Amino acid sequence: MLLAAPAWAIPVHLDTTVDVEFSPKGGCTKAVVDALSAARSEVLVQAYSFTSPEIIGALRAAQARGVDVQVILDKGQDSARYEAGRAGLKNISFDRKHAIAHNKVMVIDEAVVITGSFNFTAAAQNSNAENLLVIPSPELAMVYKDNWSAHRAHSEAK
Repeated sequence: MLLAAPAWAIPVHLDTTVDVEFSPKGGCTKAVVDALSAARSEVLVQAYSFTSPEIIGALRAAQARGVDVQVILDKGQDSARYEAGRAGLKNISFDRKHAIAHNKVMVIDEAVVITGSFNFTAAAQNSNAENLLVIPSPELAMVYKDNWSAHRAHSEAK
């Protein structure tokens, strides 16, 4: 019996290399920082936890280059404990609609998707068993951007 394809199923043809990283002590943070360093127009972030100094620094640097950096975080990240680390980043919103906003996604320049279990934290890089994919695909990037926009619509800007 054939099942109908879900509404979110899209054909994606990858004519390029997907970067696959693992932690602990793998190349996850470096892969994220490298991708952010190449950003030219837009970076959309959805994250549960977001404390990696290297990744936050790369987002600040992108913003300083004129890249539109927009971040959606889980409501649990909206506290003074986390604010100092994010200082200088504009356009941060908090998703209060869901029990946990557990996404770990970046969409860069409508062309690259970063996703996986990897939280954007030092613990994820140094202690946890995590995975990360960097996928160059404009088709996939648009699906993730649409999902990001849906979450941004119900998130609270800070």
